[in-house]
Amino acid sequence: MIVGPALAGNANADARVARVTVTVPARLHLGFVDLNGGLGRRFGSLGIAIDTPRTRLSLGRSERPRAEGVDAARAQRHLEALAERYRLDRRLDLRIEESIPHHVGLGSGTQLALATGAAVARLFGLDLDARAIAGLLDRGARSSIGIATFEQGGVVLDGGRGESDEPPPVLSRLPFPEAWRVLLIFDHARQGLHGPEEAQAFRALPLFPAGEAAHLCRVVLMQALPALAERDLARFGAAVAELQRAIGDYFAPVQGARFLSRAVADVLAWLEVEGIAGVGQSSWGPTGFGLIGSEAEAAALLAAARRRWPADSGLSFALSRGRNRGADIELQAPAR
Repeated sequence: MIVGPALAGNANADARVARVTVTVPARLHLGFVDLNGGLGRRFGSLGIAIDTPRTRLSLGRSERPRAEGVDAARAQRHLEALAERYRLDRRLDLRIEESIPHHVGLGSGTQLALATGAAVARLFGLDLDARAIAGLLDRGARSSIGIATFEQGGVVLDGGRGESDEPPPVLSRLPFPEAWRVLLIFDHARQGLHGPEEAQAFRALPLFPAGEAAHLCRVVLMQALPALAERDLARFGAAVAELQRAIGDYFAPVQGARFLSRAVADVLAWLEVEGIAGVGQSSWGPTGFGLIGSEAEAAALLAAARRRWPADSGLSFALSRGRNRGADIELQAPAR
């Protein structure tokens, strides 16, 4: 919850706050649990908040409107929408210090929108939580894991889209074990489907089999979540891999294969040979991931991956922890 006095419509910034800085985590989208929708809800998503990459922005008062940094134009559109909605003073200084890469499967659009909205809410004393911001900025229509990871981090399961336009309800939130690590695989030559192409892909695909959707729901509810609660990486990773295979094969006709990037797929196959069960692609990719049980094992695999796929391969790698808290919001008081 973004806590503040309910001053919606007040055109003046809160005099107690000069600048707001918001840091938000990326998220892995591990897959949909029910693409059939026969019970009245469709999609349902399993996701993990990770601590890198991240988006970090700040917003303060200024003599004239300013916006700078990567993604400043996108953030400025969100800022303008909120300023119009609440009749706010537009003389603001917006700075994007870090940004999750676009269209690589890590939730950059939702996190940027929520971070911008949170900064506006704190600066102007608006009583808006993350779900309200998402609704105002048209985020969270298909999945609410980005909203939930913004709010509280961890591993999140949502209940899928029903008849309303509200973001799906969060059904489960569990902490990501502190000892585990995530190896991230980036293909800088590819981008995942997004915008109209993404919408067309969903329209083009056949109905997902009800029996397979039922099986995936069981895998998530009766294998993945209990294994996570018991910190059993082997069983959790196996469940994630099964979900990835089923969803990846379903989307293969529109993304070309189980995984969007052939190069990332090669790394995932190598990780499986190395004994890493929990591998896959986040959302539409191309970013791949491997779930690893310790810092030492993860560091060794990172070094080996960089030797096998050096910089001129077009791939890069990073290690991340899971993030078990939501956005960090820092308030700067006016100078005295």
